[in-house]
Amino acid sequence: MYEENQKLKTWITPDLATEYLAGAVLLGAAPCTAMVFVWSTLTKGNPAYTVVQVASNDIIILFAFVPIVKFLLGVSNVSVPFQTLFMSVVLFVVIPLVAGIITRLLVVRKKGTEYFEQTFLHKFDSATTVGLLLTLILIFMFQGEVVLDNPLHIILIAVPLIIQTFFIFSLAFGVCRIIRLPCDIAAPAGMIGASNFFELAVAVAVALFGTSSPAALATTVGVLTEVPVMLTLVKIANKLKEKFKYE
Repeated sequence: MYEENQKLKTWITPDLATEYLAGAVLLGAAPCTAMVFVWSTLTKGNPAYTVVQVASNDIIILFAFVPIVKFLLGVSNVSVPFQTLFMSVVLFVVIPLVAGIITRLLVVRKKGTEYFEQTFLHKFDSATTVGLLLTLILIFMFQGEVVLDNPLHIILIAVPLIIQTFFIFSLAFGVCRIIRLPCDIAAPAGMIGASNFFELAVAVAVALFGTSSPAALATTVGVLTEVPVMLTLVKIANKLKEKFKYE
């Protein structure tokens, strides 16, 4: 056992492992918000249910993200300032949320709810995809060299993240099947449980540890694994729709 531990230390030193763990904590503590709309749409999920899910996660992030991250990183002996965590939540959650509320109120007041839901929202159908691509480009601009220099580390970080994603999806999706919920509820329920708000996790990791830090690399690996894995889960959910037709 001692020899195996020594071999592991030659791959990843304790200090490096701590920073990788910090990145994984940031990923796990940031529940998915915007991207779940994409996964829900691809599985023909219930739009109203998806909105409620996202709203719930926004509330969780607003009130629980900072204390959860502070606690979990504290357990791992990683010291992080409250100010940086609060500022990240304000920039990436509070401001977009407030902007969305104000936009809805103004448009509905001027042109009505029907125009807002049937016309205005569809003007931004491609915005999420474009935003995701730009985010990925920016992340890999900063992390490309680090990713190429640490292929083994990428695998060691990616494997548990992939296993976790499949496990959480299977658990949520399976429970929905057991309690006989329709697939348009079960699919987004599994998706939102399995996915993360990786933009927030990456931003916090960069703010706390720097763009070339191991913690930022761990969150970047989260991006690398999440998109293809979630698309795989979308395919699985769509193939299993027949299982959710109850007599």
